[in-house]
Amino acid sequence: MNKLLLACSVLLAVSCTEITTPERQGEAKPIDPTFDAALAEELGADDYGMRSYVMVILKTGPNDKTLTDEAERGEIFKGHFSNMKTLAKNKKLVLAGPFGDPDGIRRGLYIFNVKTVEEAKELVLTDPAVKAGIFTPEFTPYYGSAALMQVNSLHQRIAKTNPG
Repeated sequence: MNKLLLACSVLLAVSCTEITTPERQGEAKPIDPTFDAALAEELGADDYGMRSYVMVILKTGPNDKTLTDEAERGEIFKGHFSNMKTLAKNKKLVLAGPFGDPDGIRRGLYIFNVKTVEEAKELVLTDPAVKAGIFTPEFTPYYGSAALMQVNSLHQRIAKTNPG
């Protein structure tokens, strides 16, 4: 009788244990109960909560040192900030900001909500500082969190002033 109970216990334990076969090793884990399918779809997230963007590093351009007229530079940068505001409002510019590069080579960054470098190039050419040669853009495809799409709306809620 004890042997029968032991055999039944072993069979029960084996039948309740998940067996990982080579075919199952790559399977995704069950969905997290906090997963928000509607938000993921709204933000364009893939199954990992990620999406594609194009990142642009703005480097010091060839005309940065030659454009010394303060009024002219002021107008160019006024247009630079206004352009960023427009691109963000149109949900094309996801993230932007200056770098603190001590060498003054890398000046800032854009992350665009576009799929191709070609699309990002079109958007960068709307920037008066790029057009004036103050900045030179360098483009890189970027795969990051789809939550970046919420940065601009959150930023509006926490900024007391706006440079543009």
